[in-house]
Amino acid sequence: MLPEYSMIRPTRSRSITAENPHGQKGMGGKYASNLGVGRKGRAYLPLASGDTLTLADIQGPGVIRHIWITVPDVTDAGPFVLRNLVLRIHWDHRALPAVEVPLGDFFCNGFGTRAQVTSEPIVVAPTGGMNSFLQMPFRERARITLTSEHPGDIEAVFFQIDYSLDDELSESTGYLHAQWRRTQNAPFGDDHVIVDGIQGAGSYIGTYVALTALGRYWWGEGEVKFYMDGDDEFPTICGTGLEDYVGGAWAFQDRLTSEYEPEVFTFSAPYFGYPHREFSDATKRSPYATPMPVNHGMYRWHLLDPIRFERELKVTLQQIGHDGHELFERSDDISSVAYWYQLGEPSAAPRLPDRSARRPR
Repeated sequence: MLPEYSMIRPTRSRSITAENPHGQKGMGGKYASNLGVGRKGRAYLPLASGDTLTLADIQGPGVIRHIWITVPDVTDAGPFVLRNLVLRIHWDHRALPAVEVPLGDFFCNGFGTRAQVTSEPIVVAPTGGMNSFLQMPFRERARITLTSEHPGDIEAVFFQIDYSLDDELSESTGYLHAQWRRTQNAPFGDDHVIVDGIQGAGSYIGTYVALTALGRYWWGEGEVKFYMDGDDEFPTICGTGLEDYVGGAWAFQDRLTSEYEPEVFTFSAPYFGYPHREFSDATKRSPYATPMPVNHGMYRWHLLDPIRFERELKVTLQQIGHDGHELFERSDDISSVAYWYQLGEPSAAPRLPDRSARRPR
């Protein structure tokens, strides 16, 4: 197939920024700075604590093709800004948001801090320019909001939303959904639920996992499982381990060495990556005896191998470790984002925990 950019179509390209908040034709850059009208007069918008900023409210049909956004990662009111801001997207006139995720986690930046990501749909560039190239079609309306649960005001939210109008959308075109979940203090043997309760036909296209290892030894033996269309005790798709799921192997490390250099082993690729590893100290340890707590961020995109489902889908991640001799059950702190497209109304999701319950360790 020819690439999208080579096709000449009767669609209209538009862009929303603080300089043109409604994406209107010929209405960009009208604000004034000390340099005069049209000279970078309003590059950002403020966001007070407890308020919601409408980033975009667009009448369709259309497709959101690119989102760029950045905010200060630390303010006078404290850290974890990226966990304290909540991104929500509503499609058409539906009451439930299809996307409800902390801002940083949506862009594969968990733990309320930044990590550089270079993937096909999500790019986080130095220093904190967060980009999404996930295509987001809508038929009637697209509304994107950012809600602040941060204890202090955010002085500047910089953003740009690029989209097209009058796109021809077939009946089989699904809407993007994304959901955040967290598991803490689970009994041994309980799996982390990445997503559950999806009803209808769709395509699962990605997972982001932010895992804080709360015990010693290797933490990533848990299998990612996809239960679909009537699966009961056993899933249709079952992986071999978390590091395998995100494209790595052998615990992301050279197991023949006793040296432990954490900065060496992270990676970021188009469809999978392990871009974030944060240690409590830099002491050299055995590969199995890692310091704790240790934060690990990783992603897997199913853009070339989407998980198709016809009626329902549930995705889980086991909490299993290895001490160099045998497997053992773990209870770590796991947050995740599930990304998928589906037809029909969004399913009711668990209530997003408040800021204190989302606070990283």
